[in-house]
Amino acid sequence: MGVVVQKFGGSSVKNAERLFEAARKAIRAKHAGHQVIVVVSAQGSTTDDLIAKAAEISSSPSAREMDMLLATGEQISIALTALAIQELGEKAISFTGSQIGIVTDSTHRKARIKSIDTRRLGEALDSGHIVVVAGFQGIDEQGDISTLGRGGSDTTAVAVAAAMKQAGKDVQCEIFTDVDGVYTTDPRIVPDARKIDAISYDEMLEMASMGAGVMHSRSIEFAKKYDVPLMVRNAASDAVGTWIVGESRWMGEIPVCGVALAADEARITLEGVPDQPGVSHKVFAALAGANIAVDMIGQSIGAGGKATIGFTVINAELERTKKVLAPIVGELGATLNVTERVSKVSVVGAGMRTVSGVAERMFGALAADGVNLKMITTGDIKISVLIEEDATAAEIEASEPASKEKIKKAHEESKKAVRGRKALRAVHSAFALARPRKGAGLPTDAVTTSDYPTRPAPLVSSDSSARAQAVARLDGMEDVLVSGVHLNVDAGRITVFDLPDVPGNCAKVFDAVAGGGILVDMIVQNITGPQRAELSFTVPRADLDRAESLTRTLLAGIDSGCRVEADADIAVLYVLGVGMRTHTGVARTMFGALAGQGINIEMINTSEVCIGVVVDRRHGERALAALAAAFGLA
Repeated sequence: MGVVVQKFGGSSVKNAERLFEAARKAIRAKHAGHQVIVVVSAQGSTTDDLIAKAAEISSSPSAREMDMLLATGEQISIALTALAIQELGEKAISFTGSQIGIVTDSTHRKARIKSIDTRRLGEALDSGHIVVVAGFQGIDEQGDISTLGRGGSDTTAVAVAAAMKQAGKDVQCEIFTDVDGVYTTDPRIVPDARKIDAISYDEMLEMASMGAGVMHSRSIEFAKKYDVPLMVRNAASDAVGTWIVGESRWMGEIPVCGVALAADEARITLEGVPDQPGVSHKVFAALAGANIAVDMIGQSIGAGGKATIGFTVINAELERTKKVLAPIVGELGATLNVTERVSKVSVVGAGMRTVSGVAERMFGALAADGVNLKMITTGDIKISVLIEEDATAAEIEASEPASKEKIKKAHEESKKAVRGRKALRAVHSAFALARPRKGAGLPTDAVTTSDYPTRPAPLVSSDSSARAQAVARLDGMEDVLVSGVHLNVDAGRITVFDLPDVPGNCAKVFDAVAGGGILVDMIVQNITGPQRAELSFTVPRADLDRAESLTRTLLAGIDSGCRVEADADIAVLYVLGVGMRTHTGVARTMFGALAGQGINIEMINTSEVCIGVVVDRRHGERALAALAAAFGLA
């Protein structure tokens, strides 16, 4: 007999009718032979109403008292849900987070789960009850009520499922929401977006962090760590949704499974930082100490002893970020530049590990649509580009021709990702994501052809045994999991200095390199001056001379002021894990370990599952040992 954990959000339990619908789904799962745990959120707008009540009393309420207040919303929901199940003739019992031993740290309003005691859950299930659990909440080690922050109910559901799996149960988790599943992109922006039948944990982690709002990345982190199968499905129907599961072989045949847009970000650029060991650590340690999560990081190699570090944060954190960085910028003698309205468009796909041509196709589609790229970073299975949102009235009219009122509000509408939406549509179309494919409309054993050449075996992979060993070392369930560090000494780097910052130039570079049959791995682009960019990318060392020649030939026809350098003496280091971005201390630990060894970081790339850096090849083995020791893998 297996355990099914079902999670229902606030809209799914907002009134008596919806409560009974949820209750019937739980009962049907029990009648199918499962033990059933139901995790519920506060009803409808209850949490917002409670926050408003607090605001009537205090303009700056304490985080502890807010947790005491907000936790009452879920307590109402669990009692009503249990009553609905009982009214339909089944046994049910409700528990708060503290009653089932969800122990968290003491970071009120955004606590992280340390452990879950499954004994009371198990006893209730074994006695035939459907167990109803309050999402979003727990209790810290001092006995105070805590709440988990954004996405907390999803996190609770997957964490409970993970705890039951650790207790020896066969578990799956269903996340009921108001959509049919995960789509290739936001169907509100691209109407022909296709529902995905199955997606890997890594792909969903990247999608969640890049703007796909179906689930929060914290819950996916739990699912991957503990190998909990998830299904996202519609609470208003019994239709099969989207499975989020471990990576299957067929997923590696799909170069891009989805495209995401994040429109609420700001770009920070630190220009003229000293190109020496410890600088990256100083910057990102300060941000981590302030618990500011950094998204895209792109550090270019620089020249004349100076480098540029670019990264993004959500706009809500912009003022705090500037305040934290102000003394560091002064100390480093650097310049801090901020662009407040930027959109990030990302492509994601497990197949990027085994097929090539994704970057060329993405950049070509954006160039054809006249989209200028202000920053590029890549990860293990994703490519992200940053676009400035300063749309003109004409662009807005072209985007929404029927809405004349929007033309009068061009400045306001430019904040709503007009250019980002345009780019999203272009990229979605370029990869033909509306068409049926394996895992999205076609069975996974269907015969398909690919337009992409095959890559060699991936340089970076994370096996299940390494993950299991890493999980066993965790002190808390939600701690960051680092499962491996890897070194690649067979790469070379091409850097283009003073590339004109106009649409299409990046696409031309990668088209030329791809035309020579050369595979590109790590890519970083930063704006380094007025209308100028610096572009660096890595290729196999055996192809470095040809890549340099192709790049020089191309650039001679673009701008004679461009300068190209090739470097065969680099090493690329990767740190693999889960929660690499949401846990702000990972970059601090990684960069600090290298700084402690006096090793300078020449390039940086980040994603949800992998952080990559480039260092001098002479220091590769020493850097690998330092990282292994820093993350307890030595």
